[in-house]
Amino acid sequence: MRWPKGLPGLCYGGDYNPEQWPAEVWPTDVELMRRARVNLVTVGVFAWSRLEPQPGRYDFDWLDRVLDLLHDGGIRVALATPTASPPPWFSLRHPDALPVTADGVRLSHGSRDTYCASAPAYRTAAREIAAALADRYRDHPALALWHVHNEYGSTCHCEHVAVAFRSWLRARYGDLDRLNEAWTGSFWSQHYSGWEQIRPPRATRYLGNPSQLLDFRRFVSDELLEAYVEQRDLLRAATPDVPVTTNYVLGGWVPVDHARWSAEVDLVAIDHYPAEAGPGAEEQTGFAADLARSWARHGQRTGRAGRTASGATNRDTSGGPAWLLMESAPNLILTPGRMHAKEPGRMTRHSLAHVARGSRGAMFFQWRASRGGAEVFHSALLPHAGPDSRAFREAVSLGALLDRLSEVDAGTVRASVAVAWDVSSWWAMQATVLPSAQLDYLAEVSAAHRALGRAGHPVDFVTDGDDLFGYALLVLPALYLVSDRYASRIRDYVAAGGHLLVSYFSGIADEHARVRVGGYPGALRDLLGIRVEEFHPLDPATRLPLSDGSTGRLWAETVRLTGATPSVSYLGGLLDGQPALTRHGYGDGVAWYLSTRLDDDPYRDLLARLAETAGAAPTCPAAPAGVEAVRRSTAETSWLFLLNHTDSPQAVPVSGVDLLTGAHVDIVRLPAGGCAVLRED
Repeated sequence: MRWPKGLPGLCYGGDYNPEQWPAEVWPTDVELMRRARVNLVTVGVFAWSRLEPQPGRYDFDWLDRVLDLLHDGGIRVALATPTASPPPWFSLRHPDALPVTADGVRLSHGSRDTYCASAPAYRTAAREIAAALADRYRDHPALALWHVHNEYGSTCHCEHVAVAFRSWLRARYGDLDRLNEAWTGSFWSQHYSGWEQIRPPRATRYLGNPSQLLDFRRFVSDELLEAYVEQRDLLRAATPDVPVTTNYVLGGWVPVDHARWSAEVDLVAIDHYPAEAGPGAEEQTGFAADLARSWARHGQRTGRAGRTASGATNRDTSGGPAWLLMESAPNLILTPGRMHAKEPGRMTRHSLAHVARGSRGAMFFQWRASRGGAEVFHSALLPHAGPDSRAFREAVSLGALLDRLSEVDAGTVRASVAVAWDVSSWWAMQATVLPSAQLDYLAEVSAAHRALGRAGHPVDFVTDGDDLFGYALLVLPALYLVSDRYASRIRDYVAAGGHLLVSYFSGIADEHARVRVGGYPGALRDLLGIRVEEFHPLDPATRLPLSDGSTGRLWAETVRLTGATPSVSYLGGLLDGQPALTRHGYGDGVAWYLSTRLDDDPYRDLLARLAETAGAAPTCPAAPAGVEAVRRSTAETSWLFLLNHTDSPQAVPVSGVDLLTGAHVDIVRLPAGGCAVLRED
């Protein structure tokens, strides 16, 4: 991974859209940025119509002035290619490049993302504007980072996509026999006898083919990645010493495999907007940050380190995988249906939660709140109220705080516990009619992460290609798809002494979403020493008592033991006396299976017990409930982040120098909602 050129410490800033404001406002913006200690801004994300007002005619004069002003103010620039929002003239000239929905409706210009990534005209125009920016600004002293596009994730179902999808399928399967086998083409007479018969999945009479839907998601991810790589390679050729990235957007609608993409970016960058006003916002923040750090390992494994003009490598020199919180909302939480104003200090606490988990700074959308447009009430560091506002004062305070924390950038987070992350399982569960509407892949993974976090354990997310052997405990929540190769790697991990917990609805199907017959969880039966014969989805209000005093909900199963021993059993009803939690020794390790959903507290207790047995220790055992503790460290130094998410003061008996105050402490006293960052003794 490579870090923005000319930025040795933590970066701070956000999206800056000067084209929305008169030129006389720009010097004021720079002055206020300096006051807030902003050192990096993203410019030009949605400026295509201003940069290229007519085909092939560029207007860079205004951008020249903006970049010069920022440079004079000591502020570096992440210069964006504006390809997420083609200008009106492009859509008028190339109507075939407008996206088509699954219903077959071609959308009209008038918003962002009005493009088809498979349309040749769009790809050509995107390369041309990227090349023009590279040629113009390759030597500009403010340029620190290239920011390609914005939040890749748009899907189209047009004829251009049909051609590209068929080409992708040919490369994946080679011939129609293999494709028909993978897609179970004999079901409902969907056996294809010619490639031209295959189209992108459109709205149909009843249920679509889940294997086709899964492959289409995979195709879209690869097609968007190809569009990114085209621009990246142009920019790299022009400026080999300037790293290139794009900002990942998170959500169930996003057809992007971010773990796979991370080998192709010089810096993993995420946009994160919590969707809950309550404590869930903090847990979602930790979840997203741990995902980003884990994805960044993929890029680190590739060893990408472009050469600078002098021949030296511009390799990341921090202690861990480089990633960056590229966008977040400073003073609002965008909950469904309303905007919740963040309480004083919450913006700082959320920002530090990302930095604690390895982010190289905190960036926001956006710098100055817009006075018009579709997102006129979006959050901003400089709100509509102007600099005389609580939001801006906290922005100034956060900038000063991040300045004092620059030394933590050398440290990395080391986790002994891992949770499996598999976007294909998520997509497959979305594409399939499941036995229960309550089955939700993201909810299952989030529950495991939440339970481990409340038990005080840092978490890495691992994918099929990651090394598992460095972890004491591995958790597989609802890992619906498991290939033969992945199953073998999991078995090898346990046989070598690893500890494993598998939750219900794991190992059910292969990588093509075909159910493994012979009993669930097909791919992992021998490892777990069980055979599940029947599912028992539960009504949301139903609670099944368990022998350890806890209760199961949402799901239960008929579990037959084939070598495992029961640890917790169901009490009463149809499953009375049958195992709910099993244990199976396998080689030098142990494999556990949980056939129901536990409430948060007993799930936390279970994972804490399994982690302790496996030899994994919590970050800070002395931290009280509601105080989040995350450690970054090098071989010589460690920094402990303590974030009080409660509404009452808390005390933590740890010693070191608090970087926020400069004082040496033996007990950290956190006010309600307060933070501390200790260089530990």
